[in-house]
Amino acid sequence: MVKGLQMFTGIVEEVGEISSIEVSGDGRRFEILSKLVIEDAEIGSSISINGCCLTVTSLSESSFAVEAVPETISRTCLGEMSIGDRVNMERALSVNGRFGGHIVQGHVDGIAKIVAVDFQSDGSWLVGFTCSNGFAGQIVEKGSITLNGVSLTVAGISNLLDKEELHFDIALIPHTIEVTTFKDMGVDSLVNLEVDVLARYIENLLSSRNISISGEKV
Repeated sequence: MVKGLQMFTGIVEEVGEISSIEVSGDGRRFEILSKLVIEDAEIGSSISINGCCLTVTSLSESSFAVEAVPETISRTCLGEMSIGDRVNMERALSVNGRFGGHIVQGHVDGIAKIVAVDFQSDGSWLVGFTCSNGFAGQIVEKGSITLNGVSLTVAGISNLLDKEELHFDIALIPHTIEVTTFKDMGVDSLVNLEVDVLARYIENLLSSRNISISGEKV
């Protein structure tokens, strides 16, 4: 992998716990308890924290610290975190690492909100989310999406004509619920959203040629 170019897969390796938070202006410094991702971490290592690519600034035997600048706080849910909250964590993909999810950059595009949770008889959840309708051209049914650092597949989309909000559904299998922070969440919980990088590039390409996502000239 090119030095300085970090990539993740959206497969959560460990759920950590925030042990301390220091506020500096509009930024934050988070101390996070860890057993796994800290094993080969170094100062300067990149770790996805709830989908945000952050840099390790200090290490101890059982925890590490990362800092989030004001821009990161304003674009993500990290500013809402409290001591004791759990976070999804993933180390940056290594050159010989297995690729199990999809390409995740760790660059959060926005925030989504849980508006419904339908508990299924097989233990899975069908979770409804809303986000800005500005993502309508990048979130597609059966397409990939990253929520709080977890690689997921969009099960369905509605509200396409709503100029304010887009509604989409995600099916969470029991394993995903168990090994991520989704089991801590419910209606009104907020999550960091990263759209599929390929969908973003395609929409940007079409927009530069004045073509809508449907293929019509605009």
